[in-house]
Amino acid sequence: MTAPTRPATPIDPLTTERYLGLVADGDELAATRLITELLDHGVPAERIIVDLIGATQRRVGELWAANEWSVAREHAATAVSERAVATVAARTSPYPSRGRITLACVDGEWHGLPARMLAELLRLGGWRVDFLGASVPGRHLITHLHQTGPDAVALSCTIPTRLPRAHAAIAACRAAGVPVIAGGRGFGPGGRYAARLGAHAWAGSGEEAVARLATDWPPRHVIDLPTAEAQSHLGDEEYTHLLRCRPQLITTAMERLSAAYPTAHHYDAAQLESTVEDIGHIVDFLAAALYVGEQEIFTDFIEWTNGVLTSRGVPVTALRTGLRLIRDQLIDFPAAIAMLDAALVELL
Repeated sequence: MTAPTRPATPIDPLTTERYLGLVADGDELAATRLITELLDHGVPAERIIVDLIGATQRRVGELWAANEWSVAREHAATAVSERAVATVAARTSPYPSRGRITLACVDGEWHGLPARMLAELLRLGGWRVDFLGASVPGRHLITHLHQTGPDAVALSCTIPTRLPRAHAAIAACRAAGVPVIAGGRGFGPGGRYAARLGAHAWAGSGEEAVARLATDWPPRHVIDLPTAEAQSHLGDEEYTHLLRCRPQLITTAMERLSAAYPTAHHYDAAQLESTVEDIGHIVDFLAAALYVGEQEIFTDFIEWTNGVLTSRGVPVTALRTGLRLIRDQLIDFPAAIAMLDAALVELL
């Protein structure tokens, strides 16, 4: 006689708030105990990963952006959630019944937790997963593919500035004959940049990736690369110039900052360091937008940056000044100028 199947227990809002409080306090022990309790009470592992850990991490990011949490607190919370995912993995060990997948974050992408959660969802879905972690250099990824012969590669990219490296990794995977499914917000709304860079498919969430791979993956035939016209702008002259001149663009902007924005005369060392980082991010997102040929990449970043800076008491004038200081150095590059001008209009 078999025991009756116990219905799955959903995760209620109070549990979510409790877990947020634990990660906010950096209480790894209590957080992992909560995960164990949920599993013991029949909450599906998938729901813990997606509805509790994933949802909480999005909230953590929002709290940092709103200047309610420091970077250190955000990092500590993420470390607790990484341990929570490991706890789920330790309590669930389904036998691989589908095939083998290599999962990696593209070179320079250090947000490894979303990919780690996907790895566990794929394992729960019956796949054998080689999770290579954050920021995997392309050459090492390809070496691994030749050594293991997976059925597919899953590439994670959460920040658009990593798209050029994502493109290189996708091209190398295709050359090795391994189909690629891309994921992460870095590939744009609806994954619009993934196909342009040569990926075979894109998934908007971990659950979507699992469903896609379970139903019609890997494809029987490797699809054709995007047309030459669709890829003609990738790595063009303006992008190459911006990449090569990045250090000088930042240095010159900082040299001219006080004259263009007198408040900067009173910046302390920490504020100056933050300003250098902000100008560097502006250049990097402009380069990514030029690489893909998408204004939206840059405009969305500037809008997000404005919100973050405003929450920290930095007026929009400071951001507009930074954009102009970069613009003044790129007068011979019409695509870059057009993108900077569009962003300046958004800040009016």
